Amino acid sequence: MNQQPKLLDQLRNAIRLKHYPLSTEKAYVSWAKRYILFHNKKHPIEMDARHIQTFLTYLAVNQHVAASTQNQALNAIVFLYHYVLHKDPGDFSNAVRAKTPERLPVVLTQGEVNLILKCLPKTTHGLIIHILYGTGMRLKETLRLRIQDLDFIKGTTAVRDGKGAKDRITMLPESVQPALKEHLNRVQAQFRHDLADGFADVYLPYALARKYPKADKEWKWQYVFPAEYPSKDPRSGVRRRHHIYDRSVGKTITKVATLSGVQKLITAHVFRHSFATHLLEAGTNIRVVQELLGHKSIETTRIYLHCLNTPGETVVSPLDRL
Repeated sequence: MNQQPKLLDQLRNAIRLKHYPLSTEKAYVSWAKRYILFHNKKHPIEMDARHIQTFLTYLAVNQHVAASTQNQALNAIVFLYHYVLHKDPGDFSNAVRAKTPERLPVVLTQGEVNLILKCLPKTTHGLIIHILYGTGMRLKETLRLRIQDLDFIKGTTAVRDGKGAKDRITMLPESVQPALKEHLNRVQAQFRHDLADGFADVYLPYALARKYPKADKEWKWQYVFPAEYPSKDPRSGVRRRHHIYDRSVGKTITKVATLSGVQKLITAHVFRHSFATHLLEAGTNIRVVQELLGHKSIETTRIYLHCLNTPGETVVSPLDRL
């Protein structure tokens, strides 16, 4: 007899049908587990809005989670009810919501960026960090670039399936192109070696692998920043060369930030914040910056205006007037 898949396997299948990334799949499955364990392993079909409300309140009051973490938990649970259980979870609006902090983004000055870039090693990670600041892309968007996304003639980079499943075009800085071309020559040599060894196929999104059965072995579909070693795909089990792991780049950024002496908490996203702020400082129209960043709303981009000429920089303290 055919047995129905377990609940969490059904959840995984539903997520994959929606083409959500692996990171989202892992997060949603984890939250579903926590929700079930919190209610003493009671099946979600037997629970309703009251149980969701209790769990969300517990996260905010007892676990002191951030608003974004609580929202992720809520999204996972609602997804479970809508797309797996096909049940309306009801009204849970009375749950205590975690407070959203009002924080300004960490932005580097152009001098600080220059200090950090000078400390970068002449490696692939160093090239990636140059591109992060030079294009304003998110780290995962940069690591997922394919060869065909780069246009050296027009000086543009195509960002495919970015946040919100949107495509956009950003620049390809002229100053980074020589190093990038040298890097691609090395990647192409590695690709030819993989092709000879019989495992040069690359992951293709959605149904492209079925539509174009030979595309996974074409040069234009290969990652710009492939991993050093092949690995097993966690979903399909196929052994192939994936792109560079994002955490390894994060470690390089932390190390270089320390070497530079810049006393700010620097992550990959800080280069994106700095890219946007420096464009606005140079007089670039905010709508253009919005398009380059891929923001859905202009309000998201406006936060960088608060980083320009803040009162603390332009107003003289009364102490200094004495």
